[in-house]
Amino acid sequence: PPGRKVLIVYAHQEPKSLNGSLKSIAVEELSKQGCSVTVSDLYAMQFEPRATRNDIVGCLHNSEEFNYGVETWEAYKRGSLSSDLVEEQKKVQEADLLIFQFPLYWFSMPAIMKGWMDRVLVQGFAHEFPNCYDSGLLKDKLALFSFTTGGSKEMYAKGGISGDIRYLLWPMQHGIMHFCGVKVLAPHICFAPEYVSEEKRKEMLIAWAQRLKTLWNEEPINCSPEWYFK
Repeated sequence: PPGRKVLIVYAHQEPKSLNGSLKSIAVEELSKQGCSVTVSDLYAMQFEPRATRNDIVGCLHNSEEFNYGVETWEAYKRGSLSSDLVEEQKKVQEADLLIFQFPLYWFSMPAIMKGWMDRVLVQGFAHEFPNCYDSGLLKDKLALFSFTTGGSKEMYAKGGISGDIRYLLWPMQHGIMHFCGVKVLAPHICFAPEYVSEEKRKEMLIAWAQRLKTLWNEEPINCSPEWYFK
């Protein structure tokens, strides 16, 4: 719907890749709907994945002993987080929908994207105990994980060698997004694009474009462990 804001956090080195195409389709399709779309292209930005002292501008809350969680929380309250973090937090704050686009690395997201999670979703900004899960500070937002795998759909079935793909989504969707109060739409998974025909890859892109047309009508998944482990 016109006026909705979308942030795509994108982690792939090659624009011509399938991930690059999936990202471009999302930009195009959502813009066509009148949404305003922002992309954080993490590799192009040379985004810093490491959580370090550099994330705090000026003096530390406790210069005797460095505690990243405490220091970034305090810095957030004082408005003294580093500018790259403030920039990303502003994009998150404004977004109605977050789309994470990436290739699956070792059953997880690439380090550069995990670093984005580690550094951007600061206490005080995204969560603040007891305000987590359903009362997380980013409630009223939606997230969608769109990713490619090396293994086939059969490998990631419940009885398959890699186990149910949903098991891998538990730390990403539940442990990060839902923890911060974000509601999660069903993931969009392109299985083993490297091992299928050009024709099949085109179909993957068409399926994503189709889904995006009616995305705003979708209901979020059930946020309980049941969705992942039933």
